[in-house]
Amino acid sequence: MTPATFTLNDQSEYIELNKLLKFENLVQTGGHARLVIEDGLVRVNGEVEYRIRRKLRSGDRVEIDGKTVVIASEP
Repeated sequence: MTPATFTLNDQSEYIELNKLLKFENLVQTGGHARLVIEDGLVRVNGEVEYRIRRKLRSGDRVEIDGKTVVIASEP
């Protein structure tokens, strides 16, 4: 399956993990995002991530429930 791409706008150098999960509709609510992260169900760059507000920057790869999102920056 081809990974989705989330593009940071030129105003932002990062997005927090919990916000990305909500924005990409990978979770239903902020509370749900917190639970899946705390339960170790999210990987960032291939490693389980437990930090709810982990700052994701261009090039980072997030995986959850068989779905992948790659962070990119505007050219």
